Amino acid sequence: MGEVSGKAQGFVSEKGRLNAKLIGVNNAFDVVSFIARFGMAVVWIIAGVEKMAHPLDTMQSIKAYEIFTPEWSGYLAQLIGPLELVGGMLLLLGIFLRESSKVAAVVMVLFMVGILQAWLRGLDIDCGCFGAGDATAEPGMNYGLTLLRDAAFLALTAWTIKRPFTKFALHP
Repeated sequence: MGEVSGKAQGFVSEKGRLNAKLIGVNNAFDVVSFIARFGMAVVWIIAGVEKMAHPLDTMQSIKAYEIFTPEWSGYLAQLIGPLELVGGMLLLLGIFLRESSKVAAVVMVLFMVGILQAWLRGLDIDCGCFGAGDATAEPGMNYGLTLLRDAAFLALTAWTIKRPFTKFALHP
């Protein structure tokens, strides 16, 4: 019979191989995006619930940073937990993903600035990052590790801004 074309013999064109590689890369990016979005949602929800469950401890943690007056520390203690919870729920449900991630990034940077200024001023405080229920809470904090952890959280948040995982999103 006649000659059989390369495609009929099972050969894939160079363009086909490139498309297959791109699909694989996109799938890997989807996994990272999934971990970033849902991981940060869980972090924010847990932090918010813990702070709401222990508002007086949250107020004491805020006071320890010596940035705000006692009155403002009280206001912030009442505000920060619900805001973290709402932010986590927005990420979890996929509502305004990029916008809520940008707000989360700004808040994370503010937290990091607060921790850094406490470290530079030599304050011996607990982070208060996950409220009084923080299982890792010890007298004082390891500032370097706490900032490194928060930098990792910030990187995940930045990834969500750049490439949000929009599957299962109510309003991406």
